[in-house]
This record gives sequence, structure tokens and C-alpha cells, in this order.
Amino acid sequence: MENTASDKPTVTIAIPVLNEEKYIEDVLNSFLNSTYSNIIEILIADGGSIDKTVSLVTEFSKKDSRIKLIDNPEKYQSYALNKMIDKAEGEIFLRADSHCRYASDYVEQCVNCITKTNAVNVGGAQNYKAETLIQSGIALAVKNFFGNGGAKYMDENFEGYADTVFLGCFRTSDLKKVNGFSESNRTNEDAELNLRLRKELNGKIYVSPSINSWYYPRKSFVKLFTQYFRYGRGRYITNKKHDGDIPYRSKAPFVFLSFMVLYGILDLVLEQDMGFIYVSTAILVLVFFESIRFSYEKKEYLKDEVWASEKNKSPFILSVSLLCFLSLLTMNLAHFLGYGWQAIKSKFTKRNSW
Repeated sequence: MENTASDKPTVTIAIPVLNEEKYIEDVLNSFLNSTYSNIIEILIADGGSIDKTVSLVTEFSKKDSRIKLIDNPEKYQSYALNKMIDKAEGEIFLRADSHCRYASDYVEQCVNCITKTNAVNVGGAQNYKAETLIQSGIALAVKNFFGNGGAKYMDENFEGYADTVFLGCFRTSDLKKVNGFSESNRTNEDAELNLRLRKELNGKIYVSPSINSWYYPRKSFVKLFTQYFRYGRGRYITNKKHDGDIPYRSKAPFVFLSFMVLYGILDLVLEQDMGFIYVSTAILVLVFFESIRFSYEKKEYLKDEVWASEKNKSPFILSVSLLCFLSLLTMNLAHFLGYGWQAIKSKFTKRNSW
């Protein structure tokens, strides 16, 4: 006998937004047309949008009372998510992002997974969609080891336990037990929360390839740099808050590039030639050829899964290789600078906060 809505856990969808007029309609429609029959509310926390986001959400709410708009004057996602946790009436709290596409069974697969595994948080791999050439380069860069440090949730075929997932599906009661997201984290709030869920509730985080969503990366290197600079700052805050108990990949760009900077300074000031120029050139050449190799390895994935432009054909793989290389350099340099900036700021202000 098929389960009715009343037999299934109630679900709250939680979406922080800021100037998302391009995506918000598709996101809301995807959840309104979900195969899961017991979504009782869709909360939208707006951080002060100046485009049409609020008016679009308001129009949707007039047609479906489950859609509720919440004001988030602090703007940042951690504040938005905590406001929605406080108001959530669903047994399950499903975090969503407005920059994503979601499979029609996304909610259903999340609920099935958290029920079967008894994990404290479940999610799928972080998959990507690209509509521009730069986005396609970024989409491949983040899938490469040099771009993600071996994070399990970046592997679209991985299934099993991990330290974090993309977005997340939680029991609302668990989130309230650990007091929600850290508001001192303006970024990296998801990984920081997962760390506390594992420590305080002795919980498990589970990644399932049956949970499918697709994220749109930044459209320019300036925006990518800003994003990863902020990521670096967030990683430092999490690292200090938990006495260094974070995955090594989260601090690897800072450790490695700090070593390279020190190496370069020593090579410059010491009389003996230490070969910095040759070593640094060799590393860049290695990353460049790895970008080419990886782009060719993933060319069918790019064509079939990532490329989403209806106007243009899938881009030439050599162009994507170059953009993948530039993306890797941008991501790691920005992360290093953000991590270093936050370390210096925290030392001088004596506060581990944004």
C-alpha cells in the first residue's frame, strides 16, 4: 500500500536569497512540483534584495500559502538559516540554494536517505551547470583534486559517509539541539555545523548519488576570486573555533602557498641559489597539464551533464582546459589570501569573527 502524505515526515524547505530574480522562480517551481507529498512550507529569507526577488516570491505566496517570506536584515546565510530554523514547523529541515536546479525527486530522495541511514545530515554530490565558457572552466576546476582537495561530496559517483555534504537535509530537532548555524561564520557555516553535529550528537554525515541537484558557478574570475577569498576567511574562523580540527584540505592552500612565499623570500635574500624559479615554474606546468588531462577526461561529462546553454554548442575542450587552469590558480590564491587576511585580522582584533 502506498504511503499517504500523513505517513511521511513533514518537510520545511529553507532558501536564503539575495538578488536572485533570475533563478528564484525555477527554484520555487521545482519544489512546488516535487514528487514528495508532504512539504508543508517553503521559507524564503531575503537579505535585502534590490531586484525583483521579493515581488516574485510575494506573487508565489499569493498562489500557495506554504511559501513564506522572512526578512533577514543581517544579509548573511547563517543568520537567514537560523531565522528559518526558529520558524520551521517541519520535522525535516531541507536547506536549498537559489543558484541551483533540483531533480523532481530531490526532496523525496533526501527524506528516504536520512530515514534509512539515520544520519544527522544527508545530501548529494555538488554537481554543476554551466551556461558560459568561464562557468564551464570553473565547473571542471572544482571537480579536480587541486580544486577540492579530495572532498568526497565533489565526486558525483561517491556514496557513503563523509565530513560534509552539499547543502543538506537535517532533522529540525537536531539543528535546534546544536543551536543552528554559527553566526560568526559568514561562509563555511555548513562545514562548521557538520563538524558540531558529528562532535556533539555523535552523528554521521551521508552522501548519496541518488540526491541530485546542480549548482551554477560564478560567471567571472573577479566573482570567483571574491567567493574563494571569503571561503578562506570562513575556513580560518572554523579552524580556530575548533582548535584546528578541520579537514586538511580546508587549510592546504594556505599552508602550501605560505611555504612557497617563504621559499621565494629565502631564495631572494640568501646568496645561494635555491632554485625557486625552477620549482615554481615546474608546479605551474604540472597544474597546467593536469588541467588539460582532466578536461579531456571529463569532456563527455562536460557535454552531457554540465553544459546547459541552449544557444551555444558545448565549448572547445582546449579553451575549457585553459579556463580550468586559470580557475584553479584563482581559487587557490584567493583562498590563501582570505585565510591569511582573517588570521592577521583575528590576531590584531583578538576576536575570531568576521
